[in-house]
Amino acid sequence: MQDDPFDLKRFIAAQMPVFDTAMAELTRGCKETHWMWFVFPQLRGLGRSEMAIRYGIASLDEARAYLQHRVLGRRLEFATEAVLSADPKSVTTVFGTPDDLKFHSCMSLFDAADGSAWSPYRSALNRWFGGKPDAGTARLLGL
Repeated sequence: MQDDPFDLKRFIAAQMPVFDTAMAELTRGCKETHWMWFVFPQLRGLGRSEMAIRYGIASLDEARAYLQHRVLGRRLEFATEAVLSADPKSVTTVFGTPDDLKFHSCMSLFDAADGSAWSPYRSALNRWFGGKPDAGTARLLGL
């Protein structure tokens, strides 16, 4: 039996050297460096770059495994809470474009994977996106 059927270790390896920097930037409310693909992953099929493909989440099952991972799930929650706590007027203020779109996609994916009535992902969707999931993510998930 394989311990990591979704190769989640690729996220751990990518986050290791930059996660503290990412959290500092999110706390300040201004992303300045390049880590979006593996800190706020989105569904595979939305992006076409090598990084989007490598760090794309292939399915709801993989997204659920990511949330349940003892490191990755907490990091995603902490990073999302940092954006919520920074309280920007818009996510474009924090991420710029097109990373604001990636954040919407990520929140939509993990809200669907979480499935609970309350999560930081749902809170982010409610605050900045009128409670609506990203259309591309919803289409690929069949929502």
